[in-house]
Amino acid sequence: MEYISIGVVIMKRKALIIIGFLIIITSVFFIFILSSNETQTTHYRDTSGIEENKEENEPESSVTENNTESTEEDSEEEMEQKENPESKVSNIIVEVVQNTIDFFSEKDLNIVAVGDSLTQGVGDSQNQGGYVGIIDRTINKDRKHASIQNFGKRGDRTDQLLLRLDDPKVATSVSEADIILITIGANDIMHVVKENFTHLTYSQFADARSDYEERLRTVFERVQSLNDEAKIYLIGFYNPFAKYFPEIEELGMIVDDWNEVGEKMTGDYPNTTYIPTKDLFADEDIDLFAEDHFHPNDRGYERMARRVLNYITEETEG
Repeated sequence: MEYISIGVVIMKRKALIIIGFLIIITSVFFIFILSSNETQTTHYRDTSGIEENKEENEPESSVTENNTESTEEDSEEEMEQKENPESKVSNIIVEVVQNTIDFFSEKDLNIVAVGDSLTQGVGDSQNQGGYVGIIDRTINKDRKHASIQNFGKRGDRTDQLLLRLDDPKVATSVSEADIILITIGANDIMHVVKENFTHLTYSQFADARSDYEERLRTVFERVQSLNDEAKIYLIGFYNPFAKYFPEIEELGMIVDDWNEVGEKMTGDYPNTTYIPTKDLFADEDIDLFAEDHFHPNDRGYERMARRVLNYITEETEG
């Protein structure tokens, strides 16, 4: 009888975790369904100026990792705020400006960003391109050191990114780029939710991960067929649930599993690097999310921009 009771308790606990997981995911799904019906104007920065785009698409989240770098970055962030208490976080990254400008000053590089809403900058309070916009304003603070084009689109999955890479304008920009930044995959996860939200299981995400891996590989091959000399950076996901539901391990496991796919795959291609971001959003004492609790706010995007610039400058110099 005692063994039976213990078994029942364990089964009940697992059932509660699964139910909680389903409630969270389905709630997020419906929040994004409602928000996607609202028209949002976003600014895209390219070499000719800013082009306005109105996007409506399906829901999205994102995710990433690496705890060892966040302490140093946090101290830099605090220093910036002390020195510039009245400055907008999304303007520039003050403490890395000179180092970054020194790196870019004689290179005259073309940078192209493609991907989902993290590239588009959803959650940026000023609609200025999120982390890509911050990189632009940091590099080109006093004068133009690099040309930056942003082709991010809210809701894009890996299959939709592949279609966008066939667009002549996007393809031409990618073929001429020196650096290519990619955020993709969060909407592939949310697509699993959309298709199965009444009967979600962990195994469904595991099964879908194999298809995601195949599509992501096709993305890399397509990009390198257009440009085999550019440095390519795949920016990982963060876990937006970690702060609010740390006890539901399945949420973190899904994010980690899908991040692992991207990280391992970057090792299969030349000039390709994975940039973790999960650790950047693990600070429970600082608000890093926009009102939708999914996308980064200005400070969250600032952390992403700093991490990307650190990888670009340090890795290339090495």
